[in-house]
Order: sequence, then structure tokens, then C-alpha cells
Amino acid sequence: MSIRQHLATYGVALFIVLALNFVLPRLMPGDPLMAIYGDEALIAMTPQLKSILIERFALDQPLWHQFTAYIAALFRGDLGYSYYFRAPVLQIIGGSLPWTLLVVGSSLILSTVLGIWLGIESGWARGSRTDRSLLTGLMVVNGFPDFFLGLVFLIIFGVLMGVLPLSGAFTPYSGLTGGALLLDVLRHAVMPVMALTIAHLAGGYLLTRNTMLSVLRAPFMTTARAKGLSPLALKYHHAGRNSMLPVVTRTGILLGRVVAGALFVELVFAYPGLGSLTYQALLARDYPLIQGIFLIVGLSVLVANFGVDLIYPKLDPRVSHAH
Repeated sequence: MSIRQHLATYGVALFIVLALNFVLPRLMPGDPLMAIYGDEALIAMTPQLKSILIERFALDQPLWHQFTAYIAALFRGDLGYSYYFRAPVLQIIGGSLPWTLLVVGSSLILSTVLGIWLGIESGWARGSRTDRSLLTGLMVVNGFPDFFLGLVFLIIFGVLMGVLPLSGAFTPYSGLTGGALLLDVLRHAVMPVMALTIAHLAGGYLLTRNTMLSVLRAPFMTTARAKGLSPLALKYHHAGRNSMLPVVTRTGILLGRVVAGALFVELVFAYPGLGSLTYQALLARDYPLIQGIFLIVGLSVLVANFGVDLIYPKLDPRVSHAH
């Protein structure tokens, strides 16, 4: 499939995401403006402001005209206004998104790389003590949710050992700058990243290991052995490379789930990311902010999957010839 076809496919998916984000609040019973902003916001709203918002969202116009106005606002970077935080939605999300990207991005990279490496080693040495130990240990860890692991790390490293900060993304009022500030931010991110990484490590490991076992029985592996290739080349260049494809797909799909799952981890560590922001928006019934977060997460998943589709042919050229 060419890049143009990929863009067309993801363009349709993007349209569906935008349409859902637009339609869902308007499907709620009652006044559409109340569905978009909530009862509390409308109570404090003056009649003049209400008429301005009705005109701005084209709520007195047909639905297709409202959708056009909605898309035009998105192109201007206008995701709405949060009456709870009293600031534009894009500004609020922009303040929380970098922290979530730091934690979620780091955990996704670490869990994917470690899962692939451990899965290759375990599958290559099937039945050995190393294989049995990895399989047993990661299956046990896989039974614990990420927020539980976060609580365990909080007690061990934050309370008992006191080597890592208990909460937040940085030390407030510390006056740190430059390298000291960067080190402080990284120390605050260690435990959330560890919790998310370990929670998602087993899935990538098991998928790689099972794929590795299938690949090792493939005819091309017999041919590669007959050529006299080194065990390292057989393990990583032939078997390992072909075992990575399902894990790469899983990583793209997992992005949305990890962002949603980070909510509980961020609450445990009082981390000011998108998860904590979503929780506050839900408690306050801040519908514009909830809509904006949904849109950002949806776009992130689409971008990640588009990137996976571009990487796939690089890992396995047969994929490009299969269409």
C-alpha cells in the first residue's frame, strides 16, 4: 500500500474521530450549549455571552453548518474554553501533555525494547532455566495493575528507602535550573515510568517469544542454518527481526490504552499529566476539556499507527508486496 493510500485511509479515520467528537455532545438531551459546557457553566453565563457562544458554534444553524464551524475552529487551534480552569482548552492540555509524553513515551519505548529483547532470548533458549524463569516471573508481574505497582514502588523507594521523590513532576520553589532541573524532573519520573514499563512488559515479551518459536520452525531458518551463519546472526537478524512485527503493531495500538491507563499512575504519584487532567475534567464535568483530551488522544493513536504502517515495510519488505 502506497503512502497516498495510507493517507486516504487515515484521513477517513480522522474524519470519524472528528465527527464523533462533534456529534456526541449534541446527542445529549436538552440544550446543545448545556451539553457542550455543562449546567454549572451556563448558570454563571450572561445572556450576552450565551448569544455570542450560540453564534460562535452556529447552534442556530443546521447541523452540517455547525460541523463546518467546528472544523474551522480546530484549524484555528480553538478547542474551546474551560470554565473550570478559566483558560482555553488548548493551553490547558499543552501544559499537561509534555509530562504525559515523557512518562508514557519513555515507558512505551522501554517496555517495547525490553519485551522484544527478552522475548528473543527466551524463545531462542526455549525450555532452558532462563526461559522458565522469565516466563514465570513476567506472568506473575503481568497479574498486577500499573497503579498497584506504583503504590509498591512508592512505599519501597519513596517511603522506606527515601531515594526518590513521592509526588509531583519537579520540586516546587527549588529554584533549580539547567542540568539540576533536568535531573530533578527525571528523578520524579522514575517511579511512574517503572510502573508503566513493568505493567506492559509482559505483553510484548510473550508476543515476541511466541512469534519467535514459530519463526524458528520456518523453512528460511533451516536455509540460514545450512549457510553456516553465526548463532548471533540467526538469532537477531533472521529470527529476531521477523519476530518484531506483531510487537510493533501492538505498540501502535497500545498507545491509546497507555495514555488512558496513565490516569491511575498519575493519580498515585500526583503527576500533572493528561491522566490527572482527565480526572479533574470528569469531576468538574468540564465537557470542552474532555472533548479536547479525547481529540488529542485520538490523533495520537492515529499518528502512532500511521508511523507503524511506515515502519512495517522497512522491517519486512514482503509486507509492501502483499498489497
